[in-house]
Amino acid sequence: MRLYLPATSADLRSGLTPRWAHAVTTALRAELPEEDDEGLEMVATLAAADESVTLLASGTPLAGGHVAPRRVVIVADLPDSAVLVPEVLGEEQLPTAVEVVEPVDWSAVVAILVDEPEAEQDVRAAAGGDEEALERAAERDLLWFDVVELADLRRDLSA
Repeated sequence: MRLYLPATSADLRSGLTPRWAHAVTTALRAELPEEDDEGLEMVATLAAADESVTLLASGTPLAGGHVAPRRVVIVADLPDSAVLVPEVLGEEQLPTAVEVVEPVDWSAVVAILVDEPEAEQDVRAAAGGDEEALERAAERDLLWFDVVELADLRRDLSA
């Protein structure tokens, strides 16, 4: 199953622990029956990007330089046995929501999506609760990186 894991730059320096993620689920297909696979994958990606802001808001202070104020989405292919798809979604859960129940090995990662540096001001403000900044951040495209670029991304995001 292709998963879109919300993350922060700190996750790029450590192992990927079990967490809630997003995917093209049966519930999403039912909610958007006219959408093609590419469009459904974009919905899951954007849900993970929004959740990345939530992780930034609840995690390490951005001013400390430990976590770059950029949205990060890690795209991975995992066996179905590593993922639980909720039969019933809570009121706050999107139809893309799935639970990753096993650590994600970097060998399963197919891409890393990250905001460009120019997005930092909006992402920082969004993490602080600014809804207009969140909307501006959501309008920005995430940059695509191959997993072989992980070391470079770690270096760039810790600078």
